[in-house]
Formats: sequence, structure tokens, C-alpha cells
Amino acid sequence: MESHVRCKFSVIFPNIISISFGIVSFSLCIASEIMRNKTKDLRWNGKLCYLPSSQAFGLGIAALVCLFLAQIIGNCILFKNSCSRRKRNAQYKIPVIAKLLLLISWVSFGIAIIMLIAATSMNRVQPYGVGWLNGECYLVKRGTYAGSAILVLATVGSVIGSTLSTIKTNQADQGSKIHEQMG
Repeated sequence: MESHVRCKFSVIFPNIISISFGIVSFSLCIASEIMRNKTKDLRWNGKLCYLPSSQAFGLGIAALVCLFLAQIIGNCILFKNSCSRRKRNAQYKIPVIAKLLLLISWVSFGIAIIMLIAATSMNRVQPYGVGWLNGECYLVKRGTYAGSAILVLATVGSVIGSTLSTIKTNQADQGSKIHEQMG
């Protein structure tokens, strides 16, 4: 009984940490959306443009770090849980729903990372003549950070769902084993 409680705690506590990092990343994405450079921040001298650094730059980096930590922690829980099940039961296979959710988490993670990196780098200072790309200044399009925030929720939700689906499957397998041994 004590090992069962310890096992649940070793899965639930890291999930809570992963969810917490996901919520922080989501919040930072929303804050970045509010703090991003706007058209009124753009300075034009007739030939060259200049954009000052925005607070969204630091917030975006923090959102990237939190998203990365949430994804890594969530996947570590999933793989630790799956590997320990495989050691106890050679017949154990990861459920299809867990595989599908894991694929969704990595796809949404990849897209969110790309969007956050591009948007965050655009909120860095863009000096006269240098700009963001080829000497031109670029503004982050409205909704880019909000879209990243939605992808953060999809990433964290699907990796946690994947982890929970492997736990439920394992509990069902253990229940059928107990009934088989008794009969």
C-alpha cells in the first residue's frame, strides 16, 4: 500500500510541476502579446527604420524556458512510467491514445517554439540600418504570442493526457491480474 502511494506521488507531483510551468509559459505569452512593439514605436527617418527593444523580448525568453521545462518534465514522467511498466510486464505496450497525444504534444511544442523564437527576436532592438532582417524593421503580428499561448496549452495538456492514459491502462492491467490469480 505504501509503495502504491509513493508511486502515485512520484507521478502526480512532477505532473503538477509540469502544469505549473505550462501555466507560467501561457501567462508570459499573454504578457508578451500586450508588451510587444507596436506601430507607434517604429521610428522612420525617411530612409531607415528603428525599433526599440520591448519588454516582450525578456518575457518571450522566459516563456520559452518555461515551455521547454514543462515539455521535458512531462516527457520524463511519461517515459519513466512506461519504462517501469515494461520492466514489470514484458507484454506492456504504450496505448495508442498515449502515442497520439505524445505526437500532438511534440508537434504543438515545435510550432510554439518556432513562433516564440521568431516573435521574441523581433522584439529585440532593431537599430537604424540593421533592422531584424536585411536592414528592414519587422513588427510582431498581432496574435502571434496569443497563438503561441494556445499551443503551450495544447502541448502541456497533451503530454499530461498521455501520461495519465498510461497510468489508467496500467491500473486496469493490474486489476485483471488480481482477478485472474484469484480464480
